[in-house]
Amino acid sequence: MGWGTGGGIASLLFIAVFIVGGVFFVRWIMRKSEKNGLFGEEPSALEELKTRYAKGEITKEEYLEIKSVIADETNKIE
Repeated sequence: MGWGTGGGIASLLFIAVFIVGGVFFVRWIMRKSEKNGLFGEEPSALEELKTRYAKGEITKEEYLEIKSVIADETNKIE
């Protein structure tokens, strides 16, 4: 004679789990995009420069020189 009330409750439970899972998936995607930039945008030249300086890949003098070049190029574009 059918599933009775147990089938209705199981269906509602399945739908609830599906919706909650969807919400967690969307939140995970949003956090990931915030961390990596929207759609994986590449960091700007200045951000790259700061990272290289922080890692010790370049000296302070090199950092300041490249930073001034980036600032000059940025001013030319604007």
